Order: sequence, then C-alpha cells, then structure tokens
Amino acid sequence: MVMNGVYMVIITACFLVLGYRFYGSFIAAKVLTLNQYKVVPSIRLDDGHDYVPTNKWVVFGHHFAAIAGAGPLVGPVIAAQFGYLPGMLWILFGSVFAGAVHDMVILLASVRHDGKSIAEIAKDEISNTAGMSALLATLFLLIITEAGMAVVVANSLFNSPWGTFTVASTIPIAIFVGLYLKYLRPGKIQEATIIGVVLVLLAVFYGSEIPGSVLAPYFTFNLTQLEIMLAVYGFIASVLPVWLLLAPRDYLSTYMKIGTIAALAIGILIVAPTIRMPALTEFCAGGGPVIKGSVIPFVFITIACGAISGFHSLISTGTTPKMLTNERQILPIGYGAMLTESFISMMALIAATSLHPSDYFAINSTQSAFAALGIQVQDLPSLAEQVGENLMHRPGGAVSLAVGMADIFNKIPGMEQFMGFWYHFCIMFEALFILTLIDAGSRVGRYLLQELIGKFSPKFGDTEWWPGIIICSAAISICWGYLVLQGNIGVIWPLFGVSNQLLAAVTLAIGTSFIYRHGRGRYAWVTMIPCIIMSLITVDADYENIFYNYIPAGKWLLVTISVIMLILDAIVMIEAVKSWIRYSKTVPQDMRSREEIEAETKAKNEKEGIEAPAMH
Repeated sequence: MVMNGVYMVIITACFLVLGYRFYGSFIAAKVLTLNQYKVVPSIRLDDGHDYVPTNKWVVFGHHFAAIAGAGPLVGPVIAAQFGYLPGMLWILFGSVFAGAVHDMVILLASVRHDGKSIAEIAKDEISNTAGMSALLATLFLLIITEAGMAVVVANSLFNSPWGTFTVASTIPIAIFVGLYLKYLRPGKIQEATIIGVVLVLLAVFYGSEIPGSVLAPYFTFNLTQLEIMLAVYGFIASVLPVWLLLAPRDYLSTYMKIGTIAALAIGILIVAPTIRMPALTEFCAGGGPVIKGSVIPFVFITIACGAISGFHSLISTGTTPKMLTNERQILPIGYGAMLTESFISMMALIAATSLHPSDYFAINSTQSAFAALGIQVQDLPSLAEQVGENLMHRPGGAVSLAVGMADIFNKIPGMEQFMGFWYHFCIMFEALFILTLIDAGSRVGRYLLQELIGKFSPKFGDTEWWPGIIICSAAISICWGYLVLQGNIGVIWPLFGVSNQLLAAVTLAIGTSFIYRHGRGRYAWVTMIPCIIMSLITVDADYENIFYNYIPAGKWLLVTISVIMLILDAIVMIEAVKSWIRYSKTVPQDMRSREEIEAETKAKNEKEGIEAPAMH
C-alpha cells in the first residue's frame, strides 16, 4: 500500500483533535472531576521562587517544552526501520489512550498533593515502601534521561558555530523576557511574546552569518567542551528562580518548536511527498541494522515519548503543578501538550519515511551494518552535495530527520536553492528542542534529591534553603554530566527507553491508586489497562535487552542498572496492586457530578472568604 504524507497529516490531526474533544473531556469531567473553584498550590503556597502563579499559556509553553525532548524527534525516526505503519498506529492510539491520560492524571494528583513529587504521591496514595522505591527509580531515570538528551544536543552542536550561537542566544533573551514580565511590564504577556519571538528569530537569521565571521571561533566547541557547558547550564537553570530563565526560555522555545513543525506540516501538504518506506519491512521480525530487536516490543520502547513517557511524570509532578492557576487548565496542559508532542512525532515519522529506504538505512546504520544489507544509496549523494556535509553513517535519527525535513522544505516552490540552509536550520531546531528538557530536568532532579536527603537531614527538604539548592543542583548536574562524558548515544538510549517506559507503567499504577482513593474507582480502567499493557511490553523489552544485547556484549553496567530499575518498579507495582484491592473494598464511590462538586467548593470558598482561582 502506497501512502502519501498528506493523508498521514490529515489522519493524525483528525484523530488527535477527536481524542482531545471526547476522551480527554471525558477524563476531565467524569474521572478526575477537575474543579475550577479549588485553590491550587501556586496560589496557596506562592513563594516567588518555585510556587509562582503563571499565565496558562506560559505554563503550557513551559510544560510542552520540558516534556518534548529528543523522544518525539528521534524515536519515531529510528523506529521507521520497521516501516511507517507500526509507528503510526502506536503514536496515535498510544498518545490518546495512554500517554495523555498518564500526564493528565499524575498532574492532577500532584496539584491535589501541593505540587509534591511522584514519590511523595506514591507514599501518600500507596505506601512508604512504594514512595521510597518510586523516588529512587525516578532519580535513576532522570539522570539517565538528562545524559541521553545532552549527548544528542552535543552531537548536534559540536563544531557548529551557527547552531551554538542561536541556542546560546536564547538564554539572555529568556532572562530579558523574564525581567520584562516581572519588573518592566508585569502582565503584558503579548508584548513580551512578540519581543521574545522576534529576538529568537533574529538569532536564527544572524546565526547563519557566524560561521564565516570573526566570531566563529568563539562559538565553535568540540564535543567534550559542549558536554561540560551543558552540565553547567543545567546547574544554573536549576538554581535560578523559575520565572527568570526556565519558564520564559521554554515558553519562547515552544514558538520555535510548534512554528517549525507547523511549517513542516504545511510543507507536507504542499509537496505531498510519497512515503517511500513500506508499511512493514523485513526487519519487523528482528535483525535490522538500526535496532537490534523485533517490532514488538521494540517499537514501543524506541518511540517512547512520542506516545507515552515516564519522564513526563517528573515534569507533571515537578515544575508545572507549582505554576498552574486553575485545575481546569490541566486538560489543555496535561492532555493537550502530550497530543501536541504526538503530532510532532508523526511529522518526524513522515519526514524520515519520505526518504528512499536505502538512503534512510545508509544514514542510520554503521558502515559495516549497511554493507551487510547489500543495497545501494539512491538520492543521498545529491542530498549530501546540496547540504555540504557527508551524510553517510550518521546514526541516531537526528541527521536523517534533518535531511528529510530539509528535503521537504526544499521542494516548496521558490525554496529550491536553500537545501543547505534548511538542513542546518533543522539541526539547530533539534538541538533547541531538546535543550529545554535539560534545564527542566535538572531542576526536577534537584527537587527529588532534596526530597531524598531531606528524609535524613530535614534542612535539605526546605526548597528555599540556598545551601541545599546549590549542593543538590550541583550533584545532579555532575552525575548526568559524568555519564555524558563516559558514554555515548548507543549506550545510553536503549537504557533510557526501557527505564522510561517502566516508569510510565509505574506512574499509571500510582494514578490508578489515586483514582480509587478519591472515590472514582469505577473509572480506574482508564489507567489500569494501559498500565498492564505497558508493564508486559516493557518487561519483555528489558529481558531481551539484558540477555540478547547487554550480556553478550559484556555491558555489565547496563545489566546492573536495568535489573535495579526492574526491581524498584516491581516493588511499586506490587504495592500499587495491593492498594487497588484495599481501596476497592474500603473507599465508597463518589457519585457526584463535576458540577455538584464545583458548586460545593464554590459555596465553601464564599463562606470562608476565599477568592476563586483565576481561569486565565
């Protein structure tokens, strides 16, 4: 069956919009009963540093930018080895019925627990044992994730003065926007947005002039230098107040992310590229040159964030619940941001699969793996000449995505002479896209480490105690920075994929306990079913990784980490199932509608003189 990119764009847009309108609204109203009159933590606990009531569009921008890292760009591209159909189906159905539900449920759970972490939620909803296991598992995952993202960024930017200049420019621009909204023009979000976006676009435009200028040496760094700089940036971003750097930078980056993907979608509609990768390839049974595994379970593990991501729970229980101003915002921010990320994943899949299969495998395979296929490249020599770089054997997904995107942009009427510009722009876009995950992740890691040490030294549990902030921020950045310096994407990404999906299953289990405990047990299936599915799939993938990939290669560190993650997650799962049984027998069903619950809360607020939270 020959598929056209236009059909895939239309199918994706319709499916996600309908999913948001019906399934997302069902969960918001019936399962979670989001309450617009309930006072949220950002208002009750406002401290001007971590708990800060923030405009909902800024929160959406921050949340989306923080959750959308390398996964939605790189994962679907790598999974294209199996053909376009498995990835397409999992991205659509997985995001609507698992990923967006995962993000939305745990975000409300954190809001109802004063913005606490997933570990504290597990402790309150399940048991102390589950809480400690979840805390250790999330710390493990966060460090692995940060290292994986940093490797991708460093590989995209080293010896690239244009990309480095543009990405670096977003930092002072974000600080200026933060100061503008805080002191110069408080509340003038439209003005700040226009100024910030214009400055970012200027940085992109003038960045193309850097390589041939006298400034080039100042923005040209080798791989090790960039990896160290990224760790330093993560430390700074986790220490500074959230309104000064992290929130405005993520908000502005979102315009670049969504704008570029929207342009790509429009380009696909104009160019109407044929999807040249078959629906299913011969590598579905395993033995492929890009992924060492069969389509089930590895399409789920490889796509990861494009459909469901355990890492999202760290943001949904970290920075975002401390900034929301109304519970009703959880639907567009929790559910909507995940579907937006899924749309990006589909655009990335289209761009990669529009390349000739032999060219796709030539880029994403090592020289020996490609030679074993016995096939010849088709359009790649011409594409490489237009780009001005060698494109052969650049595995990891980023280069093939940039080539696919640039090729689509280049075929738009009037754009035929700009292939090199578009390629480098896409490389920069990918780096900018991923970097926003690093700053938010480092901050969440600081929260988690303070929480862990605070159990033994209560002073560290105080998120306003500066020595604790600095020590824990430095520790997190040093840990993932060390992994970056010691490893590579081929070592870190498979471990990230399994760990990420294990945490997603655990988060769904915790969310199920939350639903049961709050009297909505008749709807617990919305998280229980994807929890069971993800658990079975991920354990299978972890088993195959350990016994078929890691042990034969003598990668004992990866074996150890994989086993530890599996044990920690198994402990949480067992404790969670016990809580489901307990709550199903002891917690009465809450049969009230959302409207009835909101009316009661509104009357209570009026009686106590509490002002209703703002809806904007």
